[in-house]
Amino acid sequence: MIKIKFCGLSRLCDIEAVNEMSPEYIGFVFTGKSSRYVSEQKASQLKNLLSRHIKAVGVFVDAEPRYIADLIHAGIIDMVQLHGNEDNAYIDNLRLLTDKPIIKAFEVKTCTDIETVNHSSADYVLLDSGKGSGVLFDWKLIDKVNRSYFLAGGLNVCNVQDAVKNLHPFAVDVSSGIETDGVKDKAKMMEFIRAVRSGK
Repeated sequence: MIKIKFCGLSRLCDIEAVNEMSPEYIGFVFTGKSSRYVSEQKASQLKNLLSRHIKAVGVFVDAEPRYIADLIHAGIIDMVQLHGNEDNAYIDNLRLLTDKPIIKAFEVKTCTDIETVNHSSADYVLLDSGKGSGVLFDWKLIDKVNRSYFLAGGLNVCNVQDAVKNLHPFAVDVSSGIETDGVKDKAKMMEFIRAVRSGK
């Protein structure tokens, strides 16, 4: 079954909604430049209310590994998602501090990008068109990916079934595609879940 990640949750009602819908993952964004940023304190409050079977993923951009490890050790996040210039050496250093799964996000624009994806030492890779750009990329490039991946970038209820049927990703990751006026929309979240589950 293809897994689902709802990223950029920041409100109590978002957590209440995902507890009802049971996606496998949710994301807390810890980069201050993002409109979906949450503080450590806010994320801790939300994580305490999150159903235990849903994994909380911390999203970071070139953060200090010790900062990430501290959030893991505090029980605020269960996994790590890296969206900056983090290379394999960075990932190796982070692994010295935690054994939690690491997702490395990549902007996919050319075949060269796919080579980098295939050689990443991260536990999982996430394929995106940009850092939360909310637009699709050329899915034909995915043919050369030789590992399981999270698919992101412009997914919504209208196109996620095509992605599921044609690409068979390990997981689909959505943020802006389940929002209205910049905040999570429970109805869109439910529609997205149904679209993925019906097309699995």
